[in-house]
Amino acid sequence: MSTEIGEYIVGAYLKIIKDCDFIDYNVRRIEGGIKGLDEIDVIGLQFMKKTAYLCEVTTHIRGLLIVDNKNTVDKIRKKYENLRDYAKEYLVDFPKRHFMFWSPIVSEGYITEGLKKITGLEVIINKNYTKCIDELRAQARIMSNDAGNPFFRTLQILERLKS
Repeated sequence: MSTEIGEYIVGAYLKIIKDCDFIDYNVRRIEGGIKGLDEIDVIGLQFMKKTAYLCEVTTHIRGLLIVDNKNTVDKIRKKYENLRDYAKEYLVDFPKRHFMFWSPIVSEGYITEGLKKITGLEVIINKNYTKCIDELRAQARIMSNDAGNPFFRTLQILERLKS
């Protein structure tokens, strides 16, 4: 599966802001099978700090919704469980783990309240998502080197446009 722009946004944040040494996209379990179908959208690793970031990314620009409100929360809960299972199985050398859900537009109400109840899941949505983009924009203004991320490179260009 190809990497979509929302995943590159999260990868840029993990690399530039969280200082991850390694970023991978659309990660599947090695053994394949049914478990191998549950991909992890973005993984970032900080080797010196032994910290892992495992991220689910949903970039619905008309608002997050998977069938209906209840199914949306249930699906994200299952994806969170997949992130935890993957970390327990494959990232034993990374005791510090952050499990994140990223989505730019989520209607306030049932879904946001449901996401708050998923203990251990860091939810980066709406204003928090915008804050992360603003942090990247600030870095794009001062960094000139190519960080190897197409979204961040685009931000660097946009931040330098002259009117």
